[in-house]
Amino acid sequence: MSAKALSWSGCSLLQSSSISITKTHQDPGTIDKNLFSTVVIAQKKARKFKKIILTEDVPEYGKAGKPLGKKGQLLEVKPGFFRNYLFPFGKAQPVTALLLKEMQMEEERIEAEKRRVKEEAQQLALVFETVGAFKVKRKGGKGKQIFGTVTTQDLVDIIKAQLQRDVDKRIISLPEIREIGEYIAELKLHPEVTARVRLNVYAN
Repeated sequence: MSAKALSWSGCSLLQSSSISITKTHQDPGTIDKNLFSTVVIAQKKARKFKKIILTEDVPEYGKAGKPLGKKGQLLEVKPGFFRNYLFPFGKAQPVTALLLKEMQMEEERIEAEKRRVKEEAQQLALVFETVGAFKVKRKGGKGKQIFGTVTTQDLVDIIKAQLQRDVDKRIISLPEIREIGEYIAELKLHPEVTARVRLNVYAN
C-alpha cells in the first residue's frame, strides 16, 4: 500500500508540474487575444490625424468658417475631414515621401530664381550709380527757377536714350524739382534693392 501510494503521488506531482510548465512556456506561435486587442486600440488612437498638403487656399471651412491654410501648406487633419471634404474636392492630397521631395525641389528652384532676380537688380543699381549724373535741360525762368518741372517720364526717356534700358516710371521716386541744381532720384529695382540716381537740372 505504501509503495502504490508513493507511486501515485509521484505521478500526480509530475502531471501537476507538466501542467504548470505548459502554462508558463506558451507556444510562441500563439498570440494573447487581450494583448492583440490592446495593440489595435493603441494604433487606432495614434491615427487620429493625417498629414496632408493643401493644393489650393482654403480660407474657410465648416460651420464656423475658420481659415484652414494656404496652398502648399503642410497640415495634420482628421482622416474623415480629409476623406469626405478635402480630397474629393481637390483641396488637398496626402503627404508622401515623393511629394515632400518634389516640394523641396520646387522650393529650391524658387529660392534660386529669387536670388537671380535680386543679383540682376544689384548689378543694374551699380550701373545707375556709377554712370554719373543724368543731365536734364529746362527753360530757365527768374533766378534759379525753371519753367515746368521734371517728371518721372522725363527720367525714363533720359535713361532709355543714354543707357538703352527700359524702366517702369512707377518705380521712380522724384523730389519736387522747380529750380536748377542737383537732385537725387530713387529707383526701386527690387524689394531689397534701391538705386540712387543723380540728376543735374540746368537751364538753357
